[in-house]
Amino acid sequence: MNTLVILCDTLRRDHCNPYTGGPRPLNQCWDAAQPGWAVPTPNMSRLARRGTVFTNCWSGSTPCMPARRDMYTGRLEFLERGWGPLEEGDQDLPGQVSPGVFRNAIHTMVREGGRVSQLITDHMCLWSKGSGNYHMGYAGFDFIRGHQFDQYLTDPVTADITGCPPLDADREMDRHFRNAYKIRQERGEAGWFSPQVFQRAADWLRRNREHRDWFLHLDCFDPHEPWDPPPELVAPFMPDAYEVEGLSSHPPYRPWRECMSERQLQSHRARYAAMVTLVDRWLGHLLDTLDDLDLWKDTLVVFTTDHGTWNGERGRMGKLGTHQYDGVAHIPFIACHPAYAHGETRDQLVQLVDIYPTVLGAVNQPLPVRPAHRPLHGVNLLPVLADARASTRPYALTGMFGQSVTITDGRWVLHQAPAPGNAPLYWYGHQAWDFVASGKLGPIVDGRREVHEPQYWLGDSPTWLSDRATDPVESVNLAAREPAQLARMQDALRAELARLKAPAEQRVRLGLG
Repeated sequence: MNTLVILCDTLRRDHCNPYTGGPRPLNQCWDAAQPGWAVPTPNMSRLARRGTVFTNCWSGSTPCMPARRDMYTGRLEFLERGWGPLEEGDQDLPGQVSPGVFRNAIHTMVREGGRVSQLITDHMCLWSKGSGNYHMGYAGFDFIRGHQFDQYLTDPVTADITGCPPLDADREMDRHFRNAYKIRQERGEAGWFSPQVFQRAADWLRRNREHRDWFLHLDCFDPHEPWDPPPELVAPFMPDAYEVEGLSSHPPYRPWRECMSERQLQSHRARYAAMVTLVDRWLGHLLDTLDDLDLWKDTLVVFTTDHGTWNGERGRMGKLGTHQYDGVAHIPFIACHPAYAHGETRDQLVQLVDIYPTVLGAVNQPLPVRPAHRPLHGVNLLPVLADARASTRPYALTGMFGQSVTITDGRWVLHQAPAPGNAPLYWYGHQAWDFVASGKLGPIVDGRREVHEPQYWLGDSPTWLSDRATDPVESVNLAAREPAQLARMQDALRAELARLKAPAEQRVRLGLG
């Protein structure tokens, strides 16, 4: 069976119609403080009708690149390290699908039992310093240039380089807008980045349809900021969104009232919604290609994201600076199998680490042998698609290296804050971070580095317990009022850390003994 995995960065679950029964006004989904507009995503709904909607998917390691390493290795990265590249011994997913890719030509590799794998992405971080080697295991890869801070074009420009009304607060985004201006001048909407990703994928499918058991991975950076969608897509949500004074393309990763007006907040929300509709529109173009080539009969399609983002709730914008509450950690996940569970839902706990064994199962490739101290954390979801009674895991864990750790059984959610001092903490691996830091690293000793002066972004933020059955947005901390549930979830966290072979010091750091 072929496998197509589509990852869209920073996609909120309440903007995906399969999860809201929509399109429904956002303020009628989970959070009454959200805008009153509905965000139409008919092509996500089209996927849901062909497949299975997983209602209980939790991200794992955050933010962007740690989530990808979960997918590429089948293991939760945040328990051992943070943002970084693949390392020796990771047994990366494309390398398992396409073994021998460095030694052999494609025709030799296929003849010897290897399968074709392809990456199509506009995500610059897969290529940048400190994380840029995720393409190396694929038989082929296609990097769409120009997004965010990509060092692509240096061409001088004399016109407004945003390609839309000026975003005056984003002079540091000169690279992005310089690149985008040149590309969009020639192509119109098709020159925006998510349209390019989906168009390149459609082209690849037409050229490679004769391969068997291929693995195609689309890593689409949209709807991650910068939020600069075509003005005509923004107008249904807020006609004057680009006319707000002091506008920026990036939301602040902080409490929004410290640095934004109400109108600026609404403009950010409108432009984010328009980015989602842009992604959905061009997703539809790819689905048309799957229809035209009759690929649904032998292709597993997975559609998901790495995490959500705050859009004004909890008083914040961006995805950092809080526990991994529902709004950032509870994510969409849709799987379309050729034969199983069309138009159905599953409420089993699933995570991004499950993509690893599921893809290998779909392409009929055995799981690699792993050392006992580094077990696979992912679960093959093919049995769950075939049988609604099949199980996955009793608990899901999510978090960021050196921060709090979240555990959920699907209803109760515990966000366990570190003990005072947030220590001991070790970084496992040879490559140091280049983006999201958690302190100062010592020298490598026995394959790990001590983290000196470990940072805890949430400061004095307490351990938090939520009951999603009565409080889906996790607005009330029940830790003091529900001591029995708190103790149960803390016991479960201890047991899960042991089962996953997490470093023993994690329990000490979290005050769990």
